[in-house]
Amino acid sequence: MEFRLPGSLVLTLGLLAAGGVAGGVSLGVQRWQTQQQAEQAAHELTRGDPKQGKSAFRRFNCGGCHAIRDVDGADGRAGPALDKIAGRAFVAGDQPNDPAHMTAWIQHPQAVRPGTGMPELGLGDQDARDIAAYLYTLR
Repeated sequence: MEFRLPGSLVLTLGLLAAGGVAGGVSLGVQRWQTQQQAEQAAHELTRGDPKQGKSAFRRFNCGGCHAIRDVDGADGRAGPALDKIAGRAFVAGDQPNDPAHMTAWIQHPQAVRPGTGMPELGLGDQDARDIAAYLYTLR
């Protein structure tokens, strides 16, 4: 004797499976759109390019001191973790978290806070703006 599922149950299971796939795709599209919006807002704030900033973050080995979840090589513990830094009130301990202060801190930390553990890396204006833009996507 062969067991068969009723046709209505097969249809229901098929629709549920299709809905699950569509829901996953929809969630992926929403995440992509959210990321695109975050990148656009960060660019408008800083005049930097978040994608170039992520590249510069790696090139200048910022992840050697700072951790960012889900970013390969960003697992340092000397400086603060930078997850969700865009939502923090302050950078460098007591500086308002706005594009001017963020960029100044990234580019010239010793001028902002002499003796800080954050080194001068010789970043140019564009690299500093790009890294700031990237950090402002971390919400």
